[in-house]
Amino acid sequence: MILEGKTVVVMGVGDGLGREVAEKAARDGANVVLAARTEAQLEAVGKAIDSTGKRVAWLPTDLSNESEVTALVDLAVSRFGRLDALAQVAALASLHGSFEESNLEDWDRAYQVNVAGTVRISRAALPHMRKSGGGSIVLVGSQAASLPTTAQVAYAASKGALRSAMYYMAKELGPDKIRVNTVVPTWMWGPPVQKYVETTAKARGVEQSVVIAEIAGQMPLGEIPEDGDVAEAIVFLCSDRARMITGQWLQVNAGQSMV
Repeated sequence: MILEGKTVVVMGVGDGLGREVAEKAARDGANVVLAARTEAQLEAVGKAIDSTGKRVAWLPTDLSNESEVTALVDLAVSRFGRLDALAQVAALASLHGSFEESNLEDWDRAYQVNVAGTVRISRAALPHMRKSGGGSIVLVGSQAASLPTTAQVAYAASKGALRSAMYYMAKELGPDKIRVNTVVPTWMWGPPVQKYVETTAKARGVEQSVVIAEIAGQMPLGEIPEDGDVAEAIVFLCSDRARMITGQWLQVNAGQSMV
């Protein structure tokens, strides 16, 4: 129970990675506070994690809204007495287009959500983590930030900016025993990649297994990481087992990129 007695806020609880993080944090003993924009989704996940409601709370939260972000971290402390970790999973990832094709509005939207939104919620968490004697902020990057694709340049650039911010955060917050790390997925087997595989297979007139094999063939381990694999890394970094780890860009990619 590596998170026993700790309170973890998970921002971005949908059907994929955010839900996996919340479930695994609760499994490992944490009190979990769930956040996303859709209350029905939060309620469903919260009740699935703990039907009694004793170790889970949730609040609809928009990363662009300062008062909602503040209310979220305040909820964690009012319900559970402390805030120990923040897993910032929420992101705008649905922006596609090459450098020449993408429009500047997409670049701005990606930055406002993925960078400014992360800064906003991280800053809100700081006073409470300091009162707890330290804490952990875990961000979610993207392999696209360092392994270019032609399809997601605005999104990838925002994740690259987040990586730079992480280094400064880790150095500045270290004296307060607040650690800042980034977990970096590649292809991640969950709802978005499943949909991509289905759509691509149908468009090409091939079995889904063919598309899956092509993706997995890029990875020395020969298997596409699952949402749960990435969530395990996030939960580890939230725990005291990672107490001497900060400012790190941890790739969970089955060896696809080793840089």
